[in-house]
Amino acid sequence: MKVYRFLTGPDDSSFCHRVTDALNKGWDLHGSPSLTFNSATGQMMAGQAVVKDVPGKDYHPDIKLSEQ
Repeated sequence: MKVYRFLTGPDDSSFCHRVTDALNKGWDLHGSPSLTFNSATGQMMAGQAVVKDVPGKDYHPDIKLSEQ
């Protein structure tokens, strides 16, 4: 099974740590990161898609992707 997640958050070190954590748990970057400005909070927001192959499992909508 291939799983997909889109990580989002403020463009700061905590976001970079979340992406780094995912990479160290076997996830791979998928595409380029994205940035947008949240005018309500005055913050830049970042997003990065990640994918992972999980052998021996079948997809079901109830699975927790972050735990794969």
